Amino acid sequence: MGVEKAVILEGLSRLALPDGGDLVSRDMIRALTIDEGAVRFVIEAASPAVARQMEPLRRAAEELVGKIDGVTSVQVALTAHEAAPAAKPAPNLKIGGHPKPQAGPMQVPGVKRILAVGSGKGGVGKSTVSSNLAVALARQGRKVGLLDADIYGPSQPRMMGVNKRPASPDGKTILPLHSHGVTIMSLGFMLDEDKPVVWRGPMLMGALQQMLTQVQWGELDVLIVDLPPGTGDVQLTLCQKTELTGAIVVSTPQDVALLDARKALGMFDQLKTPVLGLIENMSVFHCPNCGHEAHIFGQGGVAAEAEKIGVPLLGALPIDLDTRLAGDGGTPIAAGDSDMAKAYARIAEGLVKGGMA
Repeated sequence: MGVEKAVILEGLSRLALPDGGDLVSRDMIRALTIDEGAVRFVIEAASPAVARQMEPLRRAAEELVGKIDGVTSVQVALTAHEAAPAAKPAPNLKIGGHPKPQAGPMQVPGVKRILAVGSGKGGVGKSTVSSNLAVALARQGRKVGLLDADIYGPSQPRMMGVNKRPASPDGKTILPLHSHGVTIMSLGFMLDEDKPVVWRGPMLMGALQQMLTQVQWGELDVLIVDLPPGTGDVQLTLCQKTELTGAIVVSTPQDVALLDARKALGMFDQLKTPVLGLIENMSVFHCPNCGHEAHIFGQGGVAAEAEKIGVPLLGALPIDLDTRLAGDGGTPIAAGDSDMAKAYARIAEGLVKGGMA
C-alpha cells in the first residue's frame, strides 16, 4: 500500500515551530508529491532571513518523514516569500466615504471573473462557504482572490487566519494579504476587531469601490466576493457597478431561510446578475457517536428551489463540527483532506469545469 499524503502531513504537524504552531497549521508545506515512496515537498518561510534559520527544521522534517513506513526517499527544500518593499501602513488611507462617479460597470484590472456569494439571511454559513470555496479553488490550481464585503461583520480575517494590517506603497493603493494560497482583502484588516462600523449607505458603497479598485489584486482567475446577508446597498453597488460573472446563493433547507434566499434570487434577477447555482448548507447532521442521520433544518428544500428556477445545485454540505473549529482556528477545512474538504473540492471542480471559475 502506498504512502498517503495525510500520513505525511500528520507527521509534519508534530514538528513545533519556535514561535508557535507547526509546519502544517502555519500552512508552510508546499508542492507535496509522493511517487512510489519518493516524497518531495517545500517548506516556505515568511522571509529569506527566516528561511536561513530553518535549516535544522528542514533536516528534522526530512528525517521524520524518512522514518514513515513506505517512504523510500525524501527531498525537502526551503524557500521564502520575496522581501516586501518598504510600505506605508494602509490604515493611513481613508476608508469609506462617497463613491467616485463611474461611467458604467467597471472591470477590476487583472481579474478574469468575479463571483458573488450571497444569502438572503445571516447565519446560513455564507462566509464559511466563501472561505472554503476560495481555498478549494486555489487547490485546483486557480489564482484566487477573496474580498470580504460583509462590511458590518467581516469574518474572513478570523476564518483565513490573517490578522495583519495591509500596507500601501504610495498612500493610495493597498497591498492585499495572502493566506492558504488565496489573495485576501477585508475591511476587518483596517479596523480594530471590536470596533463597530457605523456607516450610512454612501460610506459602504465608497468602501466597496475602494476595495475593488485600490487593492492591487494582481492577476486572478477568479475573485470571490463574500457579500453581507440581505439585499442592501453593498449588493446593489456590486451588481450595478461591477462586471460580475455571476452569483452563488447559500441557504439552509429550512423554510424561513428559503423565504429569504428567494428574495436574494429575486434581487439578482432584477439586477440582471446570473445565478450560477445554489449551495445547500447544514443539509444533514451525522451523529459521530451512533452514526444516526438527522435533518435538523429540513431536507431537500434548496434542491427543490434550484430545480424550480432552473439553476444547478452546486453542492449539499452537512453540519460539521470540524468545519466550525477549522474556521475559528484560521485554517479552512478545505485546506485539508477530510470528507468535507473533498466536498468543497467537488464544488470547486464543478465551477472550473463549467468555466465559472
